[in-house]
Amino acid sequence: MKEGIREKHSEHGEVFRGQRFAWLRLSIELVAVLVGVMGLAFPATVFATAADPSPTIRVRVVDYTSASPAILAEAEREAARILSKAGLRTVWVDCSGGHSTTVPQDPCQELEATDISLRVLSEPAQNAPQDTVFGFAVVPVLATVYYEAVRHAKSDGAQFDIPIILGCAIAHEIGHLLLGSNSHSGLGVMKRRWERKQFRQAMTGILLFTPEQAKRIQAEAQTRMRLQTARLKERPMGAVNHEAGPKAYSSE
Repeated sequence: MKEGIREKHSEHGEVFRGQRFAWLRLSIELVAVLVGVMGLAFPATVFATAADPSPTIRVRVVDYTSASPAILAEAEREAARILSKAGLRTVWVDCSGGHSTTVPQDPCQELEATDISLRVLSEPAQNAPQDTVFGFAVVPVLATVYYEAVRHAKSDGAQFDIPIILGCAIAHEIGHLLLGSNSHSGLGVMKRRWERKQFRQAMTGILLFTPEQAKRIQAEAQTRMRLQTARLKERPMGAVNHEAGPKAYSSE
């Protein structure tokens, strides 16, 4: 009699386990379906944490000085590095050779919403803004730096690496275009007057934008990118060749 009871209990246990596994499989399938539906309803925002691409601006450079291309290239790389530390990607285009009327979509011909112009002058013109040492900016698109002022920069009788200081000056003026005219700060690359401490920081690679300035720079660049996207949607259908025209390179 006891054996029969044991066998009956065993049969009931097998049935219960089978039902439990069936319910488990059904629950897993239902969860998978719900995840798929939610994935369609809330794409990427819920189930993905990948960062958005860095905002990007294009810098159109016109050089009016006798500086060597190597010096300017190194200065641009230093400026790009400083801006990249603030979360901004830059694409640099040499427009010193003039505009092309035969190449379609010449980046030196038409100013886009994400473009800014950088002039490298030997020294200030007679009508240049007062109280400028290494350059000035006309918000929102024109930055100017003075090569000779940077070349003769000294602090306590010490002369510094020209391309590095020039790159910092370029980053400073581009910073004004993205942060606004009255955007000097008490420290970092946006300090109004550079002294021995700032030159030392420049030469060691730590003369940078503050975290708050970096957020504002990214926000302004993203605003310009959205405006550029809207403009592109308004243009007639057709291929756009951004690789044509003067040689360009990216800060990445």
